[in-house]
Amino acid sequence: MMSFFTYVGEQQEKAINDNLQTLRIIEEHGLGEQKFLSGDRIGLVDIALGWIIHTLAAMEEIVGVKFVQADTFPLLHAWMKNFREIPVIKDNLPSHDQILDYFKGRREMFVKSPHACHHHH
Repeated sequence: MMSFFTYVGEQQEKAINDNLQTLRIIEEHGLGEQKFLSGDRIGLVDIALGWIIHTLAAMEEIVGVKFVQADTFPLLHAWMKNFREIPVIKDNLPSHDQILDYFKGRREMFVKSPHACHHHH
């Protein structure tokens, strides 16, 4: 899920497409009419995915891609909103700015590393 963030060029494009496919499967088969992946109440699978999507938002901003939007993934978008409104989640998730600062540093490391696959036109 996070590999789009560590790559540049063609590898990044492939990772972005893989992410979209994964999200589409969750959207179409995971949620349905339910409020959460576990039904009406939040469960471990919701917490695991919620953490990933919360973190993803900061990575998207840095890289300049957007995965979970209301028009492309309406169910996931609504699910994420529900997830963030649960008091215990709301009180314990790091803020968007905290995550952003952390991942900005990480992205610079990845892009500068000799293993980064740079795509030349």
